[in-house]
Amino acid sequence: MLPPFDIEQSITRIVREEWGRILAALVARLGDLQLAEDVLQDSVVQALSTWPAKGIPDSPAAWLITTAKNKAIDTLRRDTRFSKLRPELEYLAELESQATGAEELQTVPDKRLELIFTCCHPALEEKSRIALTLRTLGGLTTEEIAKAFLDKPKTMAQRLTRAKSKIALAGIPFQIPANDQLQERLNAVLAVIYFIFNEGYSATSGEQIVRADLAEEAIRLARIMHTLLPEETEVAGLLSLMLLHDSRSSARYGNSSEFIALQDQNRKKWNISKISEGTTLLKSTLKKQKVGTYQLQAAISALHAEADTWEATDWQQINALYELLYSINPSPVVRINQSMAASYALSPQKALEILHTIESDPAIQQYQPFYAARGDLYTRTGNHTKARTDITSAIKLSENTAQIEFLSKKLNAIPG
Repeated sequence: MLPPFDIEQSITRIVREEWGRILAALVARLGDLQLAEDVLQDSVVQALSTWPAKGIPDSPAAWLITTAKNKAIDTLRRDTRFSKLRPELEYLAELESQATGAEELQTVPDKRLELIFTCCHPALEEKSRIALTLRTLGGLTTEEIAKAFLDKPKTMAQRLTRAKSKIALAGIPFQIPANDQLQERLNAVLAVIYFIFNEGYSATSGEQIVRADLAEEAIRLARIMHTLLPEETEVAGLLSLMLLHDSRSSARYGNSSEFIALQDQNRKKWNISKISEGTTLLKSTLKKQKVGTYQLQAAISALHAEADTWEATDWQQINALYELLYSINPSPVVRINQSMAASYALSPQKALEILHTIESDPAIQQYQPFYAARGDLYTRTGNHTKARTDITSAIKLSENTAQIEFLSKKLNAIPG
C-alpha cells in the first residue's frame, strides 16, 4: 500500500481528473448544481477517510459516483421537495440497481459540455463564469480559486454560492445551446478558458509571475472541449494556441524570476513536444477552411515557435496574419500586437503610425501594453522623451512585480 502522503496525492489527482464528469452527470439527473456538488464533496471526504485504509478502488470514479448518488438519495428522501423530485430519484435508484463498479461509469453519458455552457451562461457576470468553471469542471477548491483571483476564500465562496443560486432561480437550462445560439455561446466559453490560461501564463498582478496550475487547467479544459466538439475549429485553434504559448513558459523567466523578452529567450528551453502537438493540431484544423481568431493567433504563435532564432522569424507573414486577424476582429488590442510585428517587418516608424490610429480609443487609455509597446517604439526611433513618458505610464499601470522590474530596466536604459 502507498504511504499516507502518496495516497493522498493520488486521491487528489483522481478527484481533479474525474470531478467534472461526475458532477456533470449528477447535475443532469438531480437538476440542482448545489446538491450535486454537496454530495460529490461529501463522497470525496469519505474517500479521503476510507481509501488510505482500504486502498484505492479498481474504479475510483465509479466508486465516487455510486457514493454520491447514494448520498443524493438519502438527502432527497429527507427533503420536503421529495414528491416533486421523485422521477429523478427513481431514475437514480434504477441506475444504481442495474450497474455497479466500472460498469456504472460507462452507463453515465458525458454531460460536461452541458455543464460548461451552464457555467458560462451570459446571465452570469464574467468573474463568476470563470470561478464557476474552475470549480465545477476543473475541480479546483474554493481556496485555490480565491488564490488565483487574489480574493479571500470567504469572498470567493460567497461568489460561487450566488452564482449557483442565480442558475437555480433564473432557471438557466442545463443543456447545449440550440444551433442558432451555439456559436455565440461557444465563443463565451472559449473566452473564459483563454482568460484562465492567460492569468496562469502571465499573472496580471501580485508577486507570483506564473500560475502554472491555472495554465495547465485551461489546457485541460480545452482538451475536454475538443474531445466533445471535435469539429469545432475554433476549439482546436484555442487548444493549439495555448499549447504553443505554453511551450515557451520555462524560458520566459530567469533564475531570479526576472522576465525575459521573446527575443532574448533560450529557445533550447522551449518544449518541443508541445510545439509539435500545437502545430500538428493547427495544420489539421486549418485544412477544414473555417478560419477564426484563435486559429490565426495560433498560426502567429507557430511562426515564432518554428523560427530557430529571433532573426529568422518570418515577420512579413506574421504582420500579414495580424492584418487578416484585424479584418475579422477589429480590436485595438490586435493593432497593438500588429504594431510590434510591423516594426520588424516594415519599420518602427510604420508601427508608430499603426498605433496613432488607435491612440484616441477610450478602450486603451488605461491599457498597460499600449504604453509599453509605444514606449518601445519611441525608444527605437530615438524619441527618448516620449519613450520615458510612455514606459513610466506602463509601469504605473502594471500590478505584476516582474513586469514592473522589466519595464523599470527598460526605462533606466533609455539614453539621457
